[in-house]
Amino acid sequence: MSKIFSFGGTDTFFPGGSIYPNPKESSLFFSLGHHVDVYFPHQKRSRISAPIVLSGERFERKRPSIEILPDECLFEIFRRLPGGQERSSCACVSKRWLTLVSNICKDEINYNKDGVVSEVEDQDVEGEGYLSRSLEGKKATDVRLAALAVGTASRGGLGKLFIRGSNSTHGVTSVGLRAISRGCPSLRVLSLWNLSSVGDEGMCEIANGCHRLEKIDLCHCPAIMDKSLLALAKGCPSLKDLTIEGCANIGNEGLQAVARSCPNLKSISIKNCPLVGDQGIASMLSSASCTLTKVKLQALNITDVSLAVIGHYGKAVTDLSLTNLPNVSEKGFWVMGNGHGLQKLKSFTVTSCRGITDLGLDAVAKGCPNLKQLCLHKCAFLSDNGLLSFAKIASSLETLQLEECHRITQFGLFGYLLNCGAKLKVLSLVNCLGIKDLNLGLPLVSPCQSLRSLSIRNCPGFGDSSLVALGKLCPQLQHLELSGLHGVTDAGFLPLVESCESGLVKVNLSGCVNLSDKVVCILADLHGGTLEMLNLDGCKITDASLVAIAENCQLLNDLDVSKCAITDFGIAALARSNQINLQILSMSGCSKVTNKILPSLIKLGETLLGFNLQHCKAISSIAVDLLVEQLWRCDILF
Repeated sequence: MSKIFSFGGTDTFFPGGSIYPNPKESSLFFSLGHHVDVYFPHQKRSRISAPIVLSGERFERKRPSIEILPDECLFEIFRRLPGGQERSSCACVSKRWLTLVSNICKDEINYNKDGVVSEVEDQDVEGEGYLSRSLEGKKATDVRLAALAVGTASRGGLGKLFIRGSNSTHGVTSVGLRAISRGCPSLRVLSLWNLSSVGDEGMCEIANGCHRLEKIDLCHCPAIMDKSLLALAKGCPSLKDLTIEGCANIGNEGLQAVARSCPNLKSISIKNCPLVGDQGIASMLSSASCTLTKVKLQALNITDVSLAVIGHYGKAVTDLSLTNLPNVSEKGFWVMGNGHGLQKLKSFTVTSCRGITDLGLDAVAKGCPNLKQLCLHKCAFLSDNGLLSFAKIASSLETLQLEECHRITQFGLFGYLLNCGAKLKVLSLVNCLGIKDLNLGLPLVSPCQSLRSLSIRNCPGFGDSSLVALGKLCPQLQHLELSGLHGVTDAGFLPLVESCESGLVKVNLSGCVNLSDKVVCILADLHGGTLEMLNLDGCKITDASLVAIAENCQLLNDLDVSKCAITDFGIAALARSNQINLQILSMSGCSKVTNKILPSLIKLGETLLGFNLQHCKAISSIAVDLLVEQLWRCDILF
C-alpha cells in the first residue's frame, strides 16, 4: 500500500488523493447499499475543523467526526492498530472502513520505529492457513471477500477459498480478489467456478499477494486469459495442482509459462479449452523440471503429437486420463505405448477416443508394464482380439472396467478371465450390448483365484448360462453386483452362490426382477456369516426372505428391500432378531407395510443411521412424524 500512497517513510503522509488509482473503483465495495455515502477526498487536503451551524439566534458548534478524515489518514490509523482483532472490529463499522482495512497488506501492518512487528500482531497475522471458506451464488460478492480477508487474518489465516457462481448484480470482481491477495497471504487453495466477471486483473492480484498457492482450479471463467497464467507462474512457484476447464481464452502461452516456472507441479487437468494445442501440452510434459504424476486431458484440439510426447517424457506419470480427443488416432496410442516412457503408469482411463483399437491397446500393454487399473469407456473400435492380447501382456493389472464397449462379447470376457494374470481383483462390465447369453462349453482350466469383485450392470444379453460359467471361473468372489439383468433367474444365480468359497460380503441384485425368495434364503444360509450389504431393490421377494435374513445374517448392516412385496410380518421378524444390527434400511415403495409395524420400526431404529420410507403409501404422515421424533439420531427419508 505504501507504493500506492508514495510514502517516503513510515511517518510521511501522502499529500492528498484517493487510495485507488481510479476513484470510481472503490464504489464497487459500496454497491450493495443504495444509501451509502461514498467519500472521495479532494486532491488537495483541506484543513480539518469543526463546522459552525446557525440555529435560531445562537451559534451551535457540531461535535467533530472521524468520518471527515480522508482515506489516507484513516488508513494510517488502521495499520497502526495493535492487533487483528482491533482491525476486524473497525471493519464492522462501515463499508468504507471495511474497504480501507481490507486493503492493508501484511508488510504494512503495525511497524514501530525500529521497523519490527509487535508481538501481538505476530500472533494474529502469522496464520498458517487453517481455515476454509466457500461462497456460492448470491453470497459471492466483493464485500464478502473483503470481510473474509479481514476476519480470517487473526484466526489462523485463510488456507482454502472456494467461489461457486456469483451475485448477478454485485458479483465478484478484481476488487474482491485484491482484498484476498492483501489479507490472505497464507492461501494455498483457490477454486473459481462460473465467474464471468473475474479476469486477468483479479488473478494478477492473487499472484502478487498469495505466493503460497499450491492448487488452482479455474472452471468456466471466460475472462481469464494467458496473462493470468503468466502472473501465476511467476508469483506462485509452489504450485502443485492446476485445473482449467471451459476457459476459452487460455491457450498454449499460459501453459508454457507454468511449465517453465513451476517445478513442483504434480497434477494437471485441462478440459474444453479450444486454444490449447500440442505446443501447450508438450511444454508441460517435456519441461526439464517436469515431475507430473497425474495428467487429465479432455475435449482438446490435440493430435498424436501430444500422445507421443506423453509416451516419451511422462517418466513420472502414474495416472493418465484421456477423454473425447477426436484428433487422436490409432497411431497416437501406438507411438505413446512404444515410447517406453510410461514405466510408472498405474492407472489409465480412456473415454470416447476412436484411437483406442486392438493395435493401440496392445502397444499400451507393452509400454506400461506396471499398469494396475484400466478403464475403457465408449471405445467403439476395441474388440475381443484386443482384449485377449492385452490380457496376455498386462500381467500386473488388478482392475478392469469396460463401459459401452459394444464389440466385446462373451468370448472376450471369458477369454480375458482365462488368460489374465494372477493379480486381477476387480472386473466390471457396464452397458456392453455385445454380451449375449451363449453356452460356450468352457474347457477344464484352473479358475481365476485372484478375482474378488465382479460387477455386471445393464448388459441385457447377460443370462443364466454366462452366470454359471462365471461361477466356475471365479470361486473367490466377495463382492458381487448384478444390476438390471432381467435374463438372470434362480437357475443361473444359485450355482454362482454355491461356488463362492470365501464368503460373499457385499451383494447387489437391484433390478434382477426374476430372482425369488429361494435365492435369498440360500444366500443367507451359505453366506450369512460374512454378508454385510444386501440390495434386493425390485426383486420378487416376500417376507420369507426377511425371515431368513433375520435368522442368519448377524453381520448385515445395510439392507435394501425397496419395491419388494414385503409386509408387516417381515419387518417384525427383523425387529425380533437379537443378532442383526442394521445401520441402513431402505424400504421405499413397499406399499404393503402399514402403521401397525411402527413399534418394530422404532426397535430397529435403535441402531439405524439411515432409513428410507419414501413412497410407502400405507404409512401415514402422523406415523412418520412419530418416527422422526423417536429416532432423532437417524436420517429419515420420507
